[in-house]
Amino acid sequence: MARSPFSLEELKLLQQAMLFGEEDIKYLRMSYAILKDQTNDILDVWYGFVGATPQLVYFFSNKNTGKLDGEYLAKVRERFAAWILQTAEAKYDQQWLDYQYEIGLRHYTTKKNKTDNVNSVPVINFRYIPALTIPVTTTLKPFLAKKGAGAEDVDKMYTAWLKSVLLQSILWGQPYMKKGEY
Repeated sequence: MARSPFSLEELKLLQQAMLFGEEDIKYLRMSYAILKDQTNDILDVWYGFVGATPQLVYFFSNKNTGKLDGEYLAKVRERFAAWILQTAEAKYDQQWLDYQYEIGLRHYTTKKNKTDNVNSVPVINFRYIPALTIPVTTTLKPFLAKKGAGAEDVDKMYTAWLKSVLLQSILWGQPYMKKGEY
């Protein structure tokens, strides 16, 4: 895994700019117990959205045939399930930061297709990465409410998720930027 050129100090500054703080970490961690046995159901919703959105499903297609690569989607789904739990764990340490950089590299030409040894399109256009913050978080909110948490706690967990997903999408954009522009 690649080491992030973005430091933990820079991460803290970015979190401050996003009003992301200890309360958000608390509510992300609260969401872990609620979401841990719902990941497959969550992914069914997310994959349904991606599958119904041609400009997104394109990134999982074979670049020669244009057909959806189901095996590729299945491999990504496994990592996506782990990502849900990692997000809810809210461990903002160097290992987490390095993994965010790795995810960015896997979306960019640097490592796209290499992890899964597939013949898909060479890059995920960056514009779709932060755009997915909205469908990912809004469709997650009903899952946060499923286990009896009060409305205020659900709202705070949702807000923490919104901030965390946006934070991660920003970090995933680093490989797309020219040196000094990020």
